[in-house]
Amino acid sequence: MSAAESAGVHGEYTGDRERGLRSVLIAGIVVGILSGAALGVLWWRLAPRVPIVIQPDGSQSQGFQPEEYLAADVAFAAIALVAGIILTIALVAMRRQHLLGVLMASLIASSLGTLAMWQVGTRLGSVDIEGLVATTEVEFVVDAPLEVTMPGVFLIWAIAAASVIALLALADWLATTRSHR
Repeated sequence: MSAAESAGVHGEYTGDRERGLRSVLIAGIVVGILSGAALGVLWWRLAPRVPIVIQPDGSQSQGFQPEEYLAADVAFAAIALVAGIILTIALVAMRRQHLLGVLMASLIASSLGTLAMWQVGTRLGSVDIEGLVATTEVEFVVDAPLEVTMPGVFLIWAIAAASVIALLALADWLATTRSHR
């Protein structure tokens, strides 16, 4: 094989590798945003909310209910965990030979997906408490706005994605060390 042919083969390999990395990154971005938005709707539907009593002179929760806030955070975390695992496995299926690229794509997807999930869920679950207090003359009960009270749940999707990649990298390493014995 001549030097020109060798360079051509190497150039195609590099081009294919770059296209493969680009495709997995684009897939991660698109699927992260779309799945995050869809999962935001799911979170909005599943997460319990705290009842708020609206009165002409102010608002207050209907009893002390910290379990409702915790349940909303746990629902967000569970959805993010499943999304991180499934999306990362799908990205690995696209480009198993490029685990570093898949890691980058899955972390970008997790960031965008978590943001989309939080935005959609909180927008759908929003209530203007101050506006209701200002315009009411009677007492009534509404559901409190949906919110995340433990910021650590925003990292669950990324941690799940990184864990899947770490397990696959470990499995690859173990497979290569066993084959060299």
